[in-house]
Amino acid sequence: MEYEMEEKLKHLEFIQNVITRMNQNSFLIKGWAVTLVSALYALAAKDADMRLVLISYIAIATFWTLDAYYLSTERQYRGLYDSVRSSQSRVDYNMDASSFLTNKTSWASTFISKTILTFYGLLIGIALIVMFLFQ
Repeated sequence: MEYEMEEKLKHLEFIQNVITRMNQNSFLIKGWAVTLVSALYALAAKDADMRLVLISYIAIATFWTLDAYYLSTERQYRGLYDSVRSSQSRVDYNMDASSFLTNKTSWASTFISKTILTFYGLLIGIALIVMFLFQ
């Protein structure tokens, strides 16, 4: 029994490592988004080039999409974690979280989740302000 519990804890640790990695990726993407968009605004202000502000919309959309993907994957692995945690069956070290793809964990729902929508909505709002300041 103790051996099975150690196996279960090891499996949960593997899953938690994936969840942590997805969370770190999401954090890094947000940092890169702010950095790149800020750099584009600085270059746009220096050169008075509106095209750089327009390019920031592409960058924001790209980072938004990637961030939503990582959040979706993280939510699926959280489902796998809960399933393994509450399971009474023998540990098989299965790391496939695709069976936990639901409406709540889908890419589309994470794309418009509160945290993602707030962050990238704010970036788009700032882009709009910057764009109107250049006109």
